[in-house]
Amino acid sequence: MLDIQEISDRLEIQDLLVDYATAIDSRDFEALDRIFTDDAHIDYTAFGGIAGNLGEVKEWLARTLAMLPAFQHLIANPAIRVDGDRATGRVMCLNPLALPVEGGDPRIALLGLWYLDEYVRTPTGWRISRRSEEASWTQGFGTAATS
Repeated sequence: MLDIQEISDRLEIQDLLVDYATAIDSRDFEALDRIFTDDAHIDYTAFGGIAGNLGEVKEWLARTLAMLPAFQHLIANPAIRVDGDRATGRVMCLNPLALPVEGGDPRIALLGLWYLDEYVRTPTGWRISRRSEEASWTQGFGTAATS
């Protein structure tokens, strides 16, 4: 049975996941500083992205996502395991992307994935210390996709 602290921790981590999706989808990459630890390792290579530290990933996201007219991160089924001041999570994500088409309406492509996360409690709240992606499926891509 869950105690009040674990329920609170899980809710805070779920809010962190929503904050991540909101930051990415609104292209507010500076907000990622409040979501990840300073020494976070982020690995988006499952769909042809990069792996690196937060600064490298923020630069890559700004450059790569600038090419897309729209995208969304729909998260679900957060399987969060709390162990004191650390936690792990496996979170489903459906990521529709509008791909630009010269002279026409964007083409919609889809990514199905899981985020595999490690979280740590900090003095300012829970943060993601490690994130990687596990690919499940894609639709509508001729080549590698982005996060």
